[in-house]
Amino acid sequence: MPLLGFGVYQNYNTRPSVLSAFTAGYRHIDSAQMYKNEAAVGEAVRESGLERGEVFVTTKCVSKTHGYESTLKGVDGSLARFGFDYIDLFLIHDPFSGTEKRLATYRALLDAQKAGKIRTVGVSNYGIKHLEEIKSAGLQMPAVNQIELHPLCQQRPIVDYCRAQNIVVQAYCPIIRGQMDQSVIQAIAKKYERDPAQILIRWSLQKGFVPLPKSATPSRIKSNADVYDFSLGSEDVTLLDNLDMGKAGAISWNPVDAP
Repeated sequence: MPLLGFGVYQNYNTRPSVLSAFTAGYRHIDSAQMYKNEAAVGEAVRESGLERGEVFVTTKCVSKTHGYESTLKGVDGSLARFGFDYIDLFLIHDPFSGTEKRLATYRALLDAQKAGKIRTVGVSNYGIKHLEEIKSAGLQMPAVNQIELHPLCQQRPIVDYCRAQNIVVQAYCPIIRGQMDQSVIQAIAKKYERDPAQILIRWSLQKGFVPLPKSATPSRIKSNADVYDFSLGSEDVTLLDNLDMGKAGAISWNPVDAP
């Protein structure tokens, strides 16, 4: 899985945006059934001329579709919309459906993986209790947990748990949906002569996360990927770490405490 992904949530010009992302060097696309753009992502992959194996594609099933049979049907639906033979990573999008349906959905994804339709199974917006639920059921732990993650909302207990269980942490909203006017972020951006978004993406990478920035603007898509020719000093990482406000810093739905 490439360490930098391209998010397409609320992207209504998905095909050209994904093509711009490929041109900028992205090889990891993060979609979802509820985004209603799986078909556009598949079109962009084919139009790009890249081999299917060069591109890592994620999708997700939201709680209203959870359940064993409905999830298996949903996997087939996603494959058809993408026009793919397999999906690299399939996530449970949220934990709102309750214990019984969460586990049934997870078992369905594991079976789809055994059938070769999915390469990797993971979850999104899962708190520790939801991950423990999988463990207590005697099932293999997810490979990935995708959560809201940026300096203002670091979700440290979940991150620590995932690291202890060798679960990769993907970070959505890594550039705080453009809300980057905090003086610390601006000062660090000025120091490194970089865009604030580049500073936040670099912070995420140095923390060991897989950031998923999104943009529909070609210049931003390119600059958000231009983060490998510099690194943040430890003192600046600490300054960003100190911005953490816990869940109060969340800007998205962040349902990690769902029952």
